[in-house]
Amino acid sequence: MQASEHLSIALKAAEAAAAVIMKYYQRQIQVQTKSDFSPVTIADIESEKVIRKIISDAFPAHGFYGEETGQQDIHAEFLWLVDPIDGTKSFVREYPFFSTQIALMKEGELVLGVSSAPAFKELAWAEVGTGAFLNHKPLRVSDIKTIEECTLSTGNLKSMASSDDWSALGSLVSRVNRNRGYGDFYHYHLLASGKIDVVLESDVNILDIAATAVIVREAGGIFTDLQGGPLDLDTSSVLAANPHLHQLVLDSL
Repeated sequence: MQASEHLSIALKAAEAAAAVIMKYYQRQIQVQTKSDFSPVTIADIESEKVIRKIISDAFPAHGFYGEETGQQDIHAEFLWLVDPIDGTKSFVREYPFFSTQIALMKEGELVLGVSSAPAFKELAWAEVGTGAFLNHKPLRVSDIKTIEECTLSTGNLKSMASSDDWSALGSLVSRVNRNRGYGDFYHYHLLASGKIDVVLESDVNILDIAATAVIVREAGGIFTDLQGGPLDLDTSSVLAANPHLHQLVLDSL
């Protein structure tokens, strides 16, 4: 299937970013700390600049919201959401659980996502109405129907740990067949591939999850926040699952 112009540019940007990122990977580069106490490196900044130039050259009227280079025209009809290195802490510690996340919103709705994990050799993408793919192979979520049969992956649970949701999560974990914490891009790739069944996260940013939300949805899954609500620029949590399990997990929480 031929990619749309939007998808072609997103894939081109992800490829260019991967070249920059892998040039610096495992090179013991300097790490700085941002105002929110998260790390940032020259690889983050340079790769986002490359992505931004490719997208802006192709679509000068589109808005842009980047993790490192900030916001421009975020109320435009089309808005690109970019995290050049989602998983900078992994990148800095020199293990491969990091990725480039590029998503496109049209009038507030997510319509395209690219999730590129060059050290992991995985490239996933999806566009609304055309399906989801990982390394050119079509994706489909699992058909597991009960909590007792499912595999659950969790991530970034700091805020849940200090809330009433923590005991509910404990009860859920005691019921599932298997519990893991794959984290970042990887558990969403696994979910869209039908290899795990549910993902729960708190303390996320929309830039972390916008692209994978499109991929999971196009693979047949449901992707909301932890209250079952829609995603927007302020979303900070995730409940993603196959369609049999999403409501069951939501009710259990």
